[in-house]
Amino acid sequence: MGGGRRELTHPNRDREGAATAAAPRSLPARSASMRRVPPLPRPEPGIPFAYFIPFRCYGTWLHGDGRGSVDRVHNGPGTEPLPPGPRREELAAGRLRQPPAALGDRDRAIVADAIRERCSHAGWDLLALNVRTEHVHLVVRAGEPPELVMGSLKSWSTRALVGGGERERGQRVWSRHGSTRYLWTEESTELACGYVTDGQ
Repeated sequence: MGGGRRELTHPNRDREGAATAAAPRSLPARSASMRRVPPLPRPEPGIPFAYFIPFRCYGTWLHGDGRGSVDRVHNGPGTEPLPPGPRREELAAGRLRQPPAALGDRDRAIVADAIRERCSHAGWDLLALNVRTEHVHLVVRAGEPPELVMGSLKSWSTRALVGGGERERGQRVWSRHGSTRYLWTEESTELACGYVTDGQ
C-alpha cells in the first residue's frame, strides 16, 4: 500500500485546552467543508482502507480520571468506560514509575518528523497527523497490522527524542498500547482525517 506521501498535518498546533479522549467513540458527521483524502487505490476485499491510530503520552490519562478511562474489560464495542473515581486515580498515580510525560514544542516537532520518516521508510501512506501536548493522532494506510505500525512509530519517535537530547535513554514517553481503529471505506477515512486535522 505504499506510494507517494499524501499527508494532511498540523504537527505544531497550539497547546490543547480541555483534554480530549485518545480515541473518540464516534467520528463527526461529514461536512461540506471537510478536506478530502487524496485519491488512493482501493484495497483488496477484506483489507481496510486505512487505520486511525491515537496514542497518549505516559501517565497523562489515568484510570479514575474525570473524563473516564478504558481498560481491557471496558474497551470493547458497546461497553461503557470506567467511571471517574478519585481513589482509583490516586492509586494509578502511585503506580507511575516516573512523572507524567508531556511534549513541548521541540518534542512535538521531533515526533512529527520521526513519524513521517518511519512512514516514508516503510512505504506507508500517512494521511493525517496531529502531535499534541499529551497525545498523537494519525491516520495511516499500511500493509501491516495497526498494532505493529503503532509500536514502530512509538519506537522511532522515542529514539528521535533521545537522539535529540530531549529524553534520557530508558525514560518512558508513551503509555502502553493505544487505540487501533480500522477504516473500511474512503468516507470513514475522510472523517477520521477531518477529526485529526480539524476536530480537536
